[in-house]
Amino acid sequence: MKRSLIIAALLIGFSAIGFAQQKEATVIKLDQTPGEFVTKELTLKPGKYIFEVTNKGVDHEVGFVIAPVKDGKEGDHIKAGYLSKAIKDGEKGSSKVVNLAAGTYNYFCPLNPTPHYKIVVKE
Repeated sequence: MKRSLIIAALLIGFSAIGFAQQKEATVIKLDQTPGEFVTKELTLKPGKYIFEVTNKGVDHEVGFVIAPVKDGKEGDHIKAGYLSKAIKDGEKGSSKVVNLAAGTYNYFCPLNPTPHYKIVVKE
């Protein structure tokens, strides 16, 4: 019984932490249509973001990727930026909280596929 109470308390605590992190993050809503994102470039301040992507008319599942760009080269994907699952037409999905520092990033869909669009993060 004591062990069950401890496990329940831990689960509630972790859920509360996840909810608090989401409340601290700004939600960026992006629509994907066949072959492209509607929003072509983002300028953001350094901080925490959740990317919410809606599939609007793409007849197959779509995803979302963010990668830093340094010296003109795209780096490794930011795994927290992945959607929790690939989304079908009419559905939406969200990333985890992504902490973006000042710099340049690209976002794109590897499944649609779309061009690589720019995110500029600056004060």
